[in-house]
Amino acid sequence: MKRKTEDTISNLEEMAGEKSKEKYILKLYVTGMTPRSMKAVMNIKGICEEHLKGRYELEIVDIFQQPVLAKGEQIIAAPTLIKKLPLPIRKFIGDMSNTDKILIGLDLRTKK
Repeated sequence: MKRKTEDTISNLEEMAGEKSKEKYILKLYVTGMTPRSMKAVMNIKGICEEHLKGRYELEIVDIFQQPVLAKGEQIIAAPTLIKKLPLPIRKFIGDMSNTDKILIGLDLRTKK
């Protein structure tokens, strides 16, 4: 029984190690240089630097300058953050100030 428990713990530690190496691909859709858009940019950059340092790509798309990209992603509100990878794809709407919600959605923290 002890060996099985050790194997289970070892498997969990291995999976956690792999999870911490995953690369995140994120796209943030904003509407120009509005205060809400700028706040979203600052908030998501802060979250990424604190929790994903060195393992994320963040693309910021201004839907005023590139409306076709927003239409292709079915963006209905801005700011909107899309987590492309790792799967599953997730969308977040707002100024990204609810750090716990973002971390849970990015699978970086579990619900309490």
